[in-house]
Amino acid sequence: MTQTETLELLVATLQQTNASQSESIRELTRQNEQLQNKLDELLAQVAWLNRQLFGRKSEKLSRLDPNQLSLFEQPAQSLEPEPLEETVVGQTTTPMVTKKKERQNRKLLEGLPVVEVVIEPQDLDLTKYKRIGEERTRTLEFEPGKLYVKEIIRPKYGLKDNTALPQEHQGGIVIADLPLLPIYKGLPGASLLAEILLQKYEYHVPFYRQIREFHHLGLKIPENTLHGWFKPACELLKPLYDELKKQVLAVDYIQVDETTLPVINKQSHKAVREYLWMVRAITAGLVFFHYDDGSRSQETARNLLEPFKGYLQSDGYAAYNVFEGKEGVCLVGCLAHIRRHYETAKEENKSQAEYVLAKIQELYRIEQAADIQGISPEMRMSKRREQALPILDELEQWMETTYPKVLPKSRMGQAIAYAYTLWPRMRNYLKDGRLKIDNNLAENAIRPIALSRKNFLFCGNHEAAENTAVICSLLASCKASQVNPREWLTDIIAWLPYYTRNKGKDLKELLPNYWKLRNSKEI
Repeated sequence: MTQTETLELLVATLQQTNASQSESIRELTRQNEQLQNKLDELLAQVAWLNRQLFGRKSEKLSRLDPNQLSLFEQPAQSLEPEPLEETVVGQTTTPMVTKKKERQNRKLLEGLPVVEVVIEPQDLDLTKYKRIGEERTRTLEFEPGKLYVKEIIRPKYGLKDNTALPQEHQGGIVIADLPLLPIYKGLPGASLLAEILLQKYEYHVPFYRQIREFHHLGLKIPENTLHGWFKPACELLKPLYDELKKQVLAVDYIQVDETTLPVINKQSHKAVREYLWMVRAITAGLVFFHYDDGSRSQETARNLLEPFKGYLQSDGYAAYNVFEGKEGVCLVGCLAHIRRHYETAKEENKSQAEYVLAKIQELYRIEQAADIQGISPEMRMSKRREQALPILDELEQWMETTYPKVLPKSRMGQAIAYAYTLWPRMRNYLKDGRLKIDNNLAENAIRPIALSRKNFLFCGNHEAAENTAVICSLLASCKASQVNPREWLTDIIAWLPYYTRNKGKDLKELLPNYWKLRNSKEI
């Protein structure tokens, strides 16, 4: 082999080696980029977890504008949630009251103060009748910090002369009708039932703690008795709950959300995470919760909201996609949920995240200024189209140009993907000045349940979960209508037996918003 051939062979070998090394370098560079991207993703997760554990939970952007008031600060709860014990469906007391039961009730009420209420027959001619006895009925009532017995006395009257004819439409013996009781032949009155429900679902006081409080007030009551009163109280309120659902779905603007509820599964003998749906009529001030065997499926959403026509505001949960394009329904997005995704991406890409958060803050400032000015919905709609629309366009363009530059699985990539998908729905809030910019009122309605979940053990079964939905719906509607729940519950529990007996009465009159309007007129 000549020297030239040797050199040529050597050059070819070196070129081949160089090509192989170049390919190896490209492969290592590609692997390095993948590992770097994975490292960035994991570092972002670690930063987010550190913030959850050790950082502040507030979403305020004080560093962007220290003088700007927070638009995201949630109302403080009046009470901290306390541990809530298992909700168990109690057994209904039998209608027949035996002598043994009467003796137990007499012993139960010993030592409690008694308030007598006398009910005389109407339009009775005392020249013909004489008092021959009386009927006494006792109910157990509650005032804040005080238990007492209300004794209803109904005097009996008989004809003075046995040969005389009785008064028209009356017999030989006359007595006033007994007022209808919330529980048939039951001991608890309306005020006590209202307090039991309030303590459990408004103040998160479990039954065993309520029993201890009753013991301190002089009432030695067993726990199974309290459970026995609970179920018929829920059954009494169920028709009003059904009317509430009908009224909410009849409006043209609702907010929808869902939250978890632990329920015992009898087959597995453990608590399973089920779901409560929440629907809020913003303009009517009414709220209801719906439990459908714990389902969170799209079919449940369709069946629940089938009669609704109007604006439906929600987060980005895919179950609501079933209403996309449905005639008469306009889906509206929630800016608070969009903002939350960018907030989680701030540790990963601070400059990009704060750019978006600052723009979102400008949108909220527009709403705050409109609230302060107290302008009409029409003027608010005009102001949004003039001031908010350019910001929405700018953000949409920014997302289109930025998304190709970030990793799809990064927090910024996920935030942009979530927001951009919902952006057409987000623009719909410009169509009507009554619409809110976010779904926060819906989250406010479910906050009592969410706050108590850490201490909420479970519901004993599906029926107990349905009872929870009934009571929480009525109490949430009181809050939305700014009605005192104790006054309202005490009043409507006393009236409901008359409404359920007389089918001609409109249950709508007892809902918190109508009740408030009627009482204000009476005052």
